[in-house]
Amino acid sequence: MPRTLVTGATGFIGSHVVPLLVERGDDVLATTRPGSQTGALDALGVAQVRADVCDRRAVRRAMRGIDRVFHTASSTNLRVSREVAFRVNVEGTRIVLEEALRAGVERAVLTSSVAAVGPAPRGRTADEWSAWDAGRFAIPYVDSMHEAETMAMRLFARGLPLVIVNPAHVLGAGDGSRSSTTFVRRFMRRQIPAYVDGTINIVAVEDVARGHLLADEKGEFGQRYILGNRNFTMDRLYADLGRLSGIEPPAVKLPLSVALVLAATGQRLPGLPGLPFRDPVEVRAASLNWAFSNRKAKRELGWTTSPHEDCLEATINWYRQRDATTLARAGARQPLPYRIAGSMTRRVFR
Repeated sequence: MPRTLVTGATGFIGSHVVPLLVERGDDVLATTRPGSQTGALDALGVAQVRADVCDRRAVRRAMRGIDRVFHTASSTNLRVSREVAFRVNVEGTRIVLEEALRAGVERAVLTSSVAAVGPAPRGRTADEWSAWDAGRFAIPYVDSMHEAETMAMRLFARGLPLVIVNPAHVLGAGDGSRSSTTFVRRFMRRQIPAYVDGTINIVAVEDVARGHLLADEKGEFGQRYILGNRNFTMDRLYADLGRLSGIEPPAVKLPLSVALVLAATGQRLPGLPGLPFRDPVEVRAASLNWAFSNRKAKRELGWTTSPHEDCLEATINWYRQRDATTLARAGARQPLPYRIAGSMTRRVFR
């Protein structure tokens, strides 16, 4: 029975990885922080240790007697500063993996992101061998995930038995911290009045969790595996969310240049009402072609994916059960001013 450490065990991905490890028979130790919601870990009888990933002493103590490590802890918030993103995603990863190497673990699985691969050129899909070209967009989260992988591969060169998984945009039930599923909640509250053209790859959290275990069992050291499913244009994604939730999709689609001007205005004048965008970083990220191929994970790990609509429905249903009083009812339309604005922008920018 391997002794397995999971960082970020109460996060969206980690909370789905832990039950699979328990089912597999691992003796799981989960890192938690003050304020972590540990009810699910308690119900599984999982041992816990207080350890922030940026606290080397605490991580070193947690690593004693560990055979395997799943490092799932990270910050996925596009709005955090570059300093915060690099402290958590780069320095935290450095500490965990350096201590794993020091402890002589048999295998370490790093939860990275497709952000570390970078977006593909328009009309194409990226894969594990795509050249990095995303630094020019200056998105702190994206840059931090790429730097964390680069650092992790240096530790692999020093002898760390490392496998990397790169989940796409993860959806499903159970995102208690409102990380990657937040945009679905915003959609259901009609808080996305406008959007820009872009592509996003959606994958179910259960599929991602299974991919972690397969990477542990079958992954080749020093390799990374993209865990993604369906590539959606934003037009198609919002149409599907509208069909499945019964809530009318956003009516206004703007060119990137216009959206960036509005976002910059919203950033300078946060009290100004009526602006559909408030953060230029989020606008730039949403406009990119986050389209990916999962062929390597399927071929080398034997990974499979569930029907792509399942995770959309699961996310919608979870928020309906959790936040019913704050969501728009089925059949709700976008406010009339936005419908009029949408009709006008379609004429102007067609």
